[in-house]
Amino acid sequence: MNLKTRFAFAAAALTFCALVHAQTWPAKPVKIIVPYPPGGAVDVVTRKMAAKLQEQTGQTFFVENKAGATGTIGLAAVVQAPADGYTLAANDTTYALLPHIFKKLPFDYQKDLLPVGAFVFAPMSVVVKDDSKYKTLGDLVAAAKAEPGKITYGTGGAGTTPHFVSEALGIASGVSFVHIPFKGAGEATMGMLSGTIDFQVASTPGVMGNVKGGKARILAVSGNKRLAALPDVPTFAEAGVKNFGLINFTGLWAPKGTPQAVIDRLQKEIATAMATPDMKAFAEGIASEPGYWDATAFAKDLSERTAYWGKVAANTAFERQ
Repeated sequence: MNLKTRFAFAAAALTFCALVHAQTWPAKPVKIIVPYPPGGAVDVVTRKMAAKLQEQTGQTFFVENKAGATGTIGLAAVVQAPADGYTLAANDTTYALLPHIFKKLPFDYQKDLLPVGAFVFAPMSVVVKDDSKYKTLGDLVAAAKAEPGKITYGTGGAGTTPHFVSEALGIASGVSFVHIPFKGAGEATMGMLSGTIDFQVASTPGVMGNVKGGKARILAVSGNKRLAALPDVPTFAEAGVKNFGLINFTGLWAPKGTPQAVIDRLQKEIATAMATPDMKAFAEGIASEPGYWDATAFAKDLSERTAYWGKVAANTAFERQ
């Protein structure tokens, strides 16, 4: 057998093995690493999706929280995992911020993680505790103008999406808010509920439980239309702040080298999940839009968001780590 024939046989064998792997996937539990503490929007949505994927495939899908360094610790763990479809990463639009908040990442941002699919599209919201004296976004902005440097907001840490969105909100409103970083989005929410901070900018899934429970109020949401779940809450534009159309997402990534057939199967399962009545009801119940982007659409959006956040970063008082 000549060398050319051997290569052909080897390539055919690899293709066959990949197809067999895809057909049997998932044959064991699948771990999804959420690179943030429990309680935030990514955690809430990912756990719901994991439960749905488990229901559809008959195999265990479980979430592991591995927080730290704006999500890069958890993401690096996925990069280092075997590229076999049994370790995945979950994240949101914060992923597109990473090149702008770190001088050097512990992985290749462009190559090491493959976008699989995005789902459950949530607006960003300005949230205050239920008995806050700020009844509208206009009230909050007016207070910041009257008392420069005194109105505080909390996030899950410097460099997160809520941090950049909050700073952009201040720039667009012509005011300066004081940033109070917490160890995670869940802790920031507790700070808002306790009155430690004046407000929080958060993705709606992470705060809707407290809103429904009468503990918090949403003053405004991003996007181009009001939400069916919050018909009385204005958009940022309606509240007087323009150009806040940013919608957050939750998505899954796989390590580079994961067989395409496995990614295709996973995309199919995510699309099937998002088409079910219970996932649609779940999304709408947390003031989000049900939907799905495949890998191509997801990669395109990530590229555009990465460029957008670069412009925001250039106008934000933030030193790259």
